[in-house]
Amino acid sequence: MYVVVEEECISCMACESECPKGAIEMKEGDIAFINQDKCEECGDCVDICPTGAIILK
Repeated sequence: MYVVVEEECISCMACESECPKGAIEMKEGDIAFINQDKCEECGDCVDICPTGAIILK
């Protein structure tokens, strides 16, 4: 399961636009949130995140 480390997220939205399944949304405070029901764990978001805020947990 991929999760966003909120303290590391800079709200660049790169992950949101990169996700092929639309599993990443911006939540209150403009922090990325991964909808686990839609996520297929492809890792595209991890590769695109400039701060490494998305990790495999």
